[in-house]
Amino acid sequence: MAGYPLAMAARDLQERIKKLIIEGRLVSGAPLPTEPELMAYLGASRNSVREALKALQAMGIVEIRHGYGTYVGAMSLAPMIEGLAFRTVAGHYRGEDTLLQLLELREAVETGLISRLAGRLPERDLAELDALVARMDQQAAAGGDGLAETDRAFHATLYRGLDNVLLGEVLEAFWDAFHRVHTDLGGAPQDPKVTCRQHRDILDAVRSGGAIRAEEAIREHFGNIRARLSTTDPQDPHRRHNERV
Repeated sequence: MAGYPLAMAARDLQERIKKLIIEGRLVSGAPLPTEPELMAYLGASRNSVREALKALQAMGIVEIRHGYGTYVGAMSLAPMIEGLAFRTVAGHYRGEDTLLQLLELREAVETGLISRLAGRLPERDLAELDALVARMDQQAAAGGDGLAETDRAFHATLYRGLDNVLLGEVLEAFWDAFHRVHTDLGGAPQDPKVTCRQHRDILDAVRSGGAIRAEEAIREHFGNIRARLSTTDPQDPHRRHNERV
């Protein structure tokens, strides 16, 4: 138990530095107080301050530039992506259904948002989505090469209309995490032409203003991968696929 108070003290220093950033309304790239200034402000030793800053750097909250000082970090979701990916794949190889859980999270987010877009996207976004679906048609006809990235661009463009930067980062986090860990899928891969048709259905529903129809199209889009996950054997690490979701 001797290490417990030390761990609590380290966490307290991290929280106080975060509070300093928040209360100072410091933006990414802004300089933090110097190391001696932080030692005086926190009433902590040099080593304790350095350890706290290293921990915050790992979270993307601060950036340590050796020889220059410490600055407010980008505060991106990269650490969350790493943690989510690791947790999912580790659970998968323990025989847990973490891949399916991750899919359900993304499906819940998208079905909950799509109704807000139905009939409300500007013509510029609709035209861009039309172009992406047309590209999907070409890629599907060629066997599916490049379709995954176009699929990703479609979803990013679709939800861009909500004008929510944090939401966009969260959706990207789910996408990145899932595509890094969904390596052991059972069943047959979905026909690229079906994937293309599903995106056309989503776009048509959003354009027409059919909120319920749009939700149904999103659910169908996730249907094949959900079915494949239900037949996955997590104990077989040799099966590898690249699936479009």
